[in-house]
Amino acid sequence: MSRTRVRPEDLFCARCHRTVRLGAAHWPEGYLCSACYDHALETYGQCVGCGVDRLTPGIAPDGGRWCTNCAGGLGEFHCERCGREARRYLRGVCGNCVLAERLEELLDDGTGRVRPELVPFFDEVRSVPRPKATLTWVGKPHVQQILRALALGEVPLTHDGLSALSPWRSVAHVRDLLMHSGVLPHRDRHLLLFERRLPEWLDTVEDVEHRQLLNRFATWHLLRKLRATGAKRPLGSGAVTSARARLIQAAAFLTWLAERDRAISECTQADLDAWFAEDATARRVVQAFLRWSMDHQVMPRLKVPTIRTENPAPISQHNRIALIRKVMTSDNLSLMERVAAAHTSPRALRRRAPRIHTHRTAEPARRHPSRQRLALPRAPGRTAHGPRHPRQATHHRGHPHPPRPDRHPAAARPSGAALGHCGNARLPRRPHRGRRRPSRRHLEEVRPRRPRALKQSSP
Repeated sequence: MSRTRVRPEDLFCARCHRTVRLGAAHWPEGYLCSACYDHALETYGQCVGCGVDRLTPGIAPDGGRWCTNCAGGLGEFHCERCGREARRYLRGVCGNCVLAERLEELLDDGTGRVRPELVPFFDEVRSVPRPKATLTWVGKPHVQQILRALALGEVPLTHDGLSALSPWRSVAHVRDLLMHSGVLPHRDRHLLLFERRLPEWLDTVEDVEHRQLLNRFATWHLLRKLRATGAKRPLGSGAVTSARARLIQAAAFLTWLAERDRAISECTQADLDAWFAEDATARRVVQAFLRWSMDHQVMPRLKVPTIRTENPAPISQHNRIALIRKVMTSDNLSLMERVAAAHTSPRALRRRAPRIHTHRTAEPARRHPSRQRLALPRAPGRTAHGPRHPRQATHHRGHPHPPRPDRHPAAARPSGAALGHCGNARLPRRPHRGRRRPSRRHLEEVRPRRPRALKQSSP
């Protein structure tokens, strides 16, 4: 008798259609991957079948959520210890009960119970809505060492006591949980991290005098400014990053002076100019350290160059048009330079071309590319600013235009008046001069009708 062996590539999740491993959960709808299985057993809401607010791991045909009774065949998920309906992790116990059991062991102060000061922290952590990630975090060895040190009183239950523990990332997370539960007073997280890493960074500075000077600068200037700002509003990562950059550039400046066999008290204006000449944009953050050193008589009073990094103001429209006109009409530039300049800003040359002023005179037309006005001859048999033929002032359907003084502003001006300044005035719309096929009605009005020829009747 042959048996059909199920291959791993034949197993796919019924919800996300990803490949699942052998031994995955199998529900009536099909196999479920671990991610979909965890998400289903962490979803609570109102069942669309019975209307009860409970665990809803199933999916109805219309996309709604079903409880275990309405879905059928999903299994039993009631905790044997607390009776809560959730995923069971160990011996029929839900994840919150397993987490509470492990926290009781870690936070025991030696008397068989949780340390009284850490009870709010214990209640906050064990009641998380999704205990799987918290169980993974509590199971790490360095996290267990931090919690045991707090429970046994090896370090003070203060911010300074937490700063003595490591690694700092896990300590920062524990600190956030302690502040959220009310065990520790609230302090800015970014400021605490800066204070935590400052001694470690100062230990990397080899020169003793440089280390002492940087410590003074960080304590009495950077930290003082950060604490004053943190008392008014929460600090962001940008403020701490900027303070760290100032400290690093200050150390780099002291090292650069030492390589030139100079102390900071012997710094001259030539040294300061040479420092900023190498990379002024990246070294502009050292200005705070230089001004602080001058104010506290650490270095002589020198002139710190001002470096502006903001974007320059754009040129005006008048200057832009003048530059375009110079490129297009100048005889001092070679042809290749003019072509290259035209290709650098084709849209500007196409859309921002200067307008030419016009006025009517009886002289022949003159063309000049500058800001001078262009003189056009008056058409014979045509009044000033008027149409040459009555038909040109009508629509294509034969209806005349109503008088529009705003459409033709030059009509209210005397003949020969300028239309305005360059770039601000627009010429009146000229009537259409293209050839159009005359309508039959117009031809009948213009042409005289011929009498029809009489047909001769046959004899």
